[in-house]
Amino acid sequence: MSRHPRHPNLHVVDHPLIRHKLSYLRARTTPTKEFKELVDEIAMLMAFEATRDLETEEVTVRTPLEDTAAQRIRGKKLVVVPILRAGLGMVEGVLSLIPGARVGHVGIYRDEDSLQPVEYYFKIPPRAEGRDFLLLDPMLATGGSASAAVEGLKRRGAKSIRFMCLVAAPEGVRRMEQDHPDIPVLAAALDRKLDESGYILPGLGDAGDRLFGTR
Repeated sequence: MSRHPRHPNLHVVDHPLIRHKLSYLRARTTPTKEFKELVDEIAMLMAFEATRDLETEEVTVRTPLEDTAAQRIRGKKLVVVPILRAGLGMVEGVLSLIPGARVGHVGIYRDEDSLQPVEYYFKIPPRAEGRDFLLLDPMLATGGSASAAVEGLKRRGAKSIRFMCLVAAPEGVRRMEQDHPDIPVLAAALDRKLDESGYILPGLGDAGDRLFGTR
C-alpha cells in the first residue's frame, strides 16, 4: 500500500492480484455472478491492508508442545459499515478475514432538487467512540455520499474511521480531503475523472446495478 503523491489522504492498495482481478471487474462482459465474486475477493485483499494497524493484545496459547505468547486482536472493536446499496457487496470479503466484526448500515440518497446527500437510514453499534469503523463503498465518485456518511459517523461519536473503495475519481478524493482531511481513503485504483453524468472514467459502470443484476 502506498500513499498517493498528490493526495495525502489517499492510499492505493497496489498489488498484482488486485490489479488482475480489477481488470475483470471493469470488463463489461463480466456477468453478475462473477462480478459479485470479484468484488468480494478484492475487498478481502484490501481489508488485509486496511486492518494492518488494528490493536492487538498478548495472550498465552498452549501448543501441542508447550505454552507460548501470541497476539490476538483486542476485543470486538471493528465495525464494517457499507453505504447502501453497493457497499453491501464488499462486506463478506471483509468478514471472511474478521468474522467477529460487527456490521452497521448507512443509507444515503441524493436529493434531485438540491443535489445534496440525504440520510434515510443509519444503524451502528453503541459506544462508537471506542470502535474502529471501516466504511465501504465500491465507488468514490463525487464524494458526496462518502463525506455525508463520515459526517454521520462523527456525529455519533466515532473517532477512528477509514473509507475503503475499489475505484476512486480525483474529484471524490479531493472532496474527502476538503471535508475530512483526517480520514484515510483506501482505493484499489485512482481513475482519470468523472464524466458529465458523474460516472467514473474508465470506471466499471454502476456498481450497484452490476452487483444486483439491475442494469
